[in-house]
Amino acid sequence: MAVDVFLNFNGNCRDAVKFYTKVFGLEEPKIMTYGEAPPEVQKHFAEETKNLVMYTSLKILSSTVMLSDTPPGMSIIQGNNINLTIVSKDMDEIKSLFNRMKEGGTILMDLGETFWSKCYGMLTDKYGIPWQFVHDSGLMEF
Repeated sequence: MAVDVFLNFNGNCRDAVKFYTKVFGLEEPKIMTYGEAPPEVQKHFAEETKNLVMYTSLKILSSTVMLSDTPPGMSIIQGNNINLTIVSKDMDEIKSLFNRMKEGGTILMDLGETFWSKCYGMLTDKYGIPWQFVHDSGLMEF
């Protein structure tokens, strides 16, 4: 298990990915757009969202940095666009950590199944730090 970083962008995620791959001498990663999401997910987004980056990741040194564009209608402010992310193959561990971390915090998305994970949730802890908890179910392989 590791604590990874998730960066959100206001429509310029592709540019950031190109910059970071150049800086760190990486190959360009596979990118999933909102237009490639399952239809039940796409219906929640406007047409102009379809080419935005829904998910990609870079292996920088020994860390995983995940990146995404924030869909229109959801705002981010430089500085609050970084989430710490727990990824584990142990679902009980994800549930236990989430339930302990939510104490005094705000649940943004309760633990539940998504198309990319059997168990995923988001919260802001009592100190204002945003966290994501992801069961590595093998559904989002790149």
